[in-house]
Amino acid sequence: MLQVNYIRQNRENVLERLGVKNFKETDLVDEVISLDDERKRLQLEFDNNQARVNSASKEIGMLMKQGNKDGAEALKAEVASAKATIEPLKEQMTSVEKQLTDILLLLPNLPAAIVPKGKTPEENEVVREGGEIPTLYENAVPHWELTTKYKLVDFELGTKITGSGFPVYTGKGAKLQRSLVQFFLDFNTAAGYHEYLPPFMVNEESAYGTGQLPDKEGQMYHATADNFYLIPTAEVPVTNVYRDTILKEDDLPVKMTAYSPCFRREAGSYGKDVRGLNRLHQFEKVEIIQIVHPDKSYEVLDNMVKHVESLLQSLELPYRILRLCGGDMGFTSALTYDFEVYSAAQKRWLEVSSVSNFENFQTNRLKCRFKDANGKTQLTHSLNGSSLALPRIVASLLENNQQEDGIHLPASLHNYFGSSIIN
Repeated sequence: MLQVNYIRQNRENVLERLGVKNFKETDLVDEVISLDDERKRLQLEFDNNQARVNSASKEIGMLMKQGNKDGAEALKAEVASAKATIEPLKEQMTSVEKQLTDILLLLPNLPAAIVPKGKTPEENEVVREGGEIPTLYENAVPHWELTTKYKLVDFELGTKITGSGFPVYTGKGAKLQRSLVQFFLDFNTAAGYHEYLPPFMVNEESAYGTGQLPDKEGQMYHATADNFYLIPTAEVPVTNVYRDTILKEDDLPVKMTAYSPCFRREAGSYGKDVRGLNRLHQFEKVEIIQIVHPDKSYEVLDNMVKHVESLLQSLELPYRILRLCGGDMGFTSALTYDFEVYSAAQKRWLEVSSVSNFENFQTNRLKCRFKDANGKTQLTHSLNGSSLALPRIVASLLENNQQEDGIHLPASLHNYFGSSIIN
């Protein structure tokens, strides 16, 4: 959530940066300032009345001691009049503060200065590429045929049990999922991330804290009886570990990692974009999260990008890193790098990770702060990244490594999977 004081002091810059994100409701900026003016006016009136009541109450006591009953009674009438205005003022202040908060929740985070302008994914900037795109043998097929051939994933069974977008992993397919999760977690904990296994449902406060609500309300599965939300990513519960927390400066950075299933109602478009494992309603992912000193967050972002890049290199997958343009960025992000791997049989790039800096947008909602060396309380910055999302990693591993005798796994997975080949 943007801070009111920042909006007031940087109105033109706020409008310009919202324009980079292609945010249309820029009139909300002036509404924020207007409501803040009204809030301040009401607060001043409330404080003045309360001060008058407090002062007059002391005077009444003195007058009574002096035997000046008439003077005391006159002041009592004044106090009663002032008190009568205080409660309505409190109600007005509560109403205005709610309106102000409701509007602030509608404003996205401001993109960083280096975010390119643009409206579509085609306008994202390629930062760098790595790995080699393989040349497949003549009879190579896409992963949805490989999963059937080797009995790794049963899409029809998932549709029977739940619905489209909920695959069932079987046999070596289930083992490959488990192997990848363990490999990703070990890779992250070796880099100093503390592992969590969080709840897979969160309450409304947690979803607001990380910015899923109200922005992604229609995309989240909602357990209405308990008002819980199935998580779209482990970022939500894990970042909320530090909601309403004041850390010490020496505690920073906080580095966390977690595995979770992820649940998302939207399934995207039709055709090849959603075929097989390309886009699902439920999938598995390992996440990395950091809570850091505000002066360090962009250095940390670079390090997190390198961490995910190293993970992809260990899987021997061809990849590219994109800096997202304003129109393709998430609601809460100030700067996002997407990782895509090349799916050789489909001959297309598939997104497998996003690494983002949210600056203090989430932590302002979460009230996640720290005390600096001078004892001043400041907001931390938060960052997160996929490390990694499994479905498209699996799709790319299967397609890129298929040979006549089976699917040859990268060396980094041999011990985890217990074999070098799926056949």
